[in-house]
Amino acid sequence: MAQFKTYDQVGAKEDVSDVISNLTPTKTPFTSGIGTENVHNTLFQWQEDELRAVQDNAQVEGFTAADATLSPTLMRNNVTQILEKTIKVSGSADKRDTYGRAKETAYQLAKAMSEVKRDLEHAAIGTGQVSVAGDSNTARKFAGFQAQVDASLINKTGSASTYLSETILLATLQELWNAGAEPSVAMVTGDNAVRVAEFAKASGRQRNVDSETKVVNAIDLYVSPFGKIAIQLNRFLKAGDTLVYDPANWKKVIFRNWFRETLAKDGDNTKMMVVGEFSLKHVNFKASAVIREAA
Repeated sequence: MAQFKTYDQVGAKEDVSDVISNLTPTKTPFTSGIGTENVHNTLFQWQEDELRAVQDNAQVEGFTAADATLSPTLMRNNVTQILEKTIKVSGSADKRDTYGRAKETAYQLAKAMSEVKRDLEHAAIGTGQVSVAGDSNTARKFAGFQAQVDASLINKTGSASTYLSETILLATLQELWNAGAEPSVAMVTGDNAVRVAEFAKASGRQRNVDSETKVVNAIDLYVSPFGKIAIQLNRFLKAGDTLVYDPANWKKVIFRNWFRETLAKDGDNTKMMVVGEFSLKHVNFKASAVIREAA
């Protein structure tokens, strides 16, 4: 041949990056943004109470004490939920040299850990799941965010095609304020993040301009008559829902924190599982609200 080119070469070395790109989101804003609490049983309980409404309170001099009407506390409960993922890697796959990871088992374990954390976020705010006590044939499920909000604070937009508006957000904030709560976060879906950004276009408002060539059309902090509300996006939030809450009023409950266990060999492979047992606690069902796109 007159000229030897790369197309003529045999035995060219592969050029594969040692970085594995994974676009799948791993952030879990809700469960990562609240506090934690340890429990020692699969069923745990807590109590709620509230003060009576204010009233005129003036007594004559030398008054005779009258018995007041007293009310008991309200007992709440939830159960823990087991989450797991099991991986199984052959001995040959672990021994083989690969790009992007030193050992296949380690890579698959790290991936499994990210996946079960996402599953926990989904259970907490992504399904509206209710508590399932469970039995020998049925898995326990904890009550998620939406199931731990008082029915009077689940505000509906009027129909499934009527979306989040500033009017209903303000009404919800006022209801929570009247109840004595002080929310600081509104957690929204991507669709509703765009709608919140539209608030900035209302009459008499201006969008922030950082320079002549840059315009910011987004709201990450909404200042309302009832306080400052951080607008937080969550990819795992149940479609059509907006959560309004103070993170201090929620606890990620830990019965068994994440751990990994090597399972018994059944051949030329390594079998491991990632397991955790968790739940969710709303310290008072009237401290948070849900805005739902529904009639």
